[in-house]
Amino acid sequence: MATTFENTLVVGISATALFDLSDADKLFKEEVAKDPQNGIEIYKQYMLENEEKRLDEGVGFPLVKALLSLNLYQGKGQKPLVEVVVMSRNSPETGMRVLNAIRDHKLNITRSAFTAGESGADYLEAFEVDLFLTTNESDAQMVIDSGSCSSAVLSIPPTYRCEIPDGQVRIAFDGDAVIFDETSELVYKNKGIVVVK
Repeated sequence: MATTFENTLVVGISATALFDLSDADKLFKEEVAKDPQNGIEIYKQYMLENEEKRLDEGVGFPLVKALLSLNLYQGKGQKPLVEVVVMSRNSPETGMRVLNAIRDHKLNITRSAFTAGESGADYLEAFEVDLFLTTNESDAQMVIDSGSCSSAVLSIPPTYRCEIPDGQVRIAFDGDAVIFDETSELVYKNKGIVVVK
């Protein structure tokens, strides 16, 4: 019998949003700009040489940790409330560094897709992803255009850190056109603040 995630929030997250891969990403972009074929090999060698080097938390790490902690409220014998899937443009070989980081940080993530340079958008439906988190705007737009799930771009947070107790997730939404319809937003943009007496 196939596993389904019908009553589980499945969150896909790019490896670069989950972990700080900025040095590797910078090297990749610089080397591929110089020589695409050789640049990929240089990046591959870098990732293999640093496979055991611990990765720091990325911008999406606190959110993923908080979402996974909601599984503490999972009933006995029930499916998890939240499942996280790492979606990475790394190859399976270079992705070992990401898998090691998942283990090092003790994250309960058991599913991943390493696409060897391809977009993860093609894999979201197969993984039953409901929400895709990334630091790459073009990847987010590709996911939105595919219609397979929602997508959000995570950017570098402010310098302060809000300490939230384990087992809590706090998410703020722009009410107009996100939670509610966009009528009030359109009135404000066209007429400014309207005072009703």
